[in-house]
Amino acid sequence: MVGVGVLRAHLLAARLAGVVGTSREVSLRSYRLFAAGDPRALIGIDPECAWGQRELLALMAERCGVSGDPRHTSGPDVIDPELTLAALDAFAERIGSVARRGAPVLFGTGHPHRLLGFYAGLADALSAAGCEVLTPAQGRCVDILTRFGLRTCRLDYVRGVAVVRELDSERPGCEPGLHSHSPLPVRVALGVAAESGGPLPELVVGDHGWVCGAGQLGFEAIGLADTDDPALFVGEAEGVVSVVVPLDDGVRSDHYHPLTRYVLERACLSQ
Repeated sequence: MVGVGVLRAHLLAARLAGVVGTSREVSLRSYRLFAAGDPRALIGIDPECAWGQRELLALMAERCGVSGDPRHTSGPDVIDPELTLAALDAFAERIGSVARRGAPVLFGTGHPHRLLGFYAGLADALSAAGCEVLTPAQGRCVDILTRFGLRTCRLDYVRGVAVVRELDSERPGCEPGLHSHSPLPVRVALGVAAESGGPLPELVVGDHGWVCGAGQLGFEAIGLADTDDPALFVGEAEGVVSVVVPLDDGVRSDHYHPLTRYVLERACLSQ
């Protein structure tokens, strides 16, 4: 068993919460971009309300635990571990609910180097519980606009988790894949699933554009987000995203293993 006290200590020691690796400067830049309507920060969310920088900072202080003081402009950012723990419980409740129904689920990540193992552990458990872990649009090309220009990537799945790869990448099915914030991969995956008449996910699990893009299309979506990912928290505040877990999404991949165990235990899926 991974108890709450043990996990809280792990969150702080691994810098998943508490003082994290994401800088205040990077977070504030993301809030400015989101407030300006920059697609790089919106990552698939079409906000209903006008979110200025001050409103975003207040939201992130409430949902994530960052400092709400606009005069605090430099240094490391912070995440309240109590908010992380509470969100993990809500996240586990949604995982447990889809497991009890045996419903189809879609996983995808823009952080394969760090978070692939976390999602893959959940995918394995849900598959064992009778859920269909969907893999639509395997091998399909996706054009993603980056700061370096248009980049054509390929959608691939590793242990049931969607990632994007370089178009000329060999060894499909091997990790890790590319870092991406784009909502286009999930739009392609869901579009192909709908066109083929195959099952559609009752839950989408992931981060970045996978959560925002799916939630904006009306699918239930849950995921993880760092202090510089305001789009997911705005989506949650506006009811587009169901659950967002605030944590640093850039630490060593093995640091997320206790979180997988915690979620599976809370969802009554641990073996």
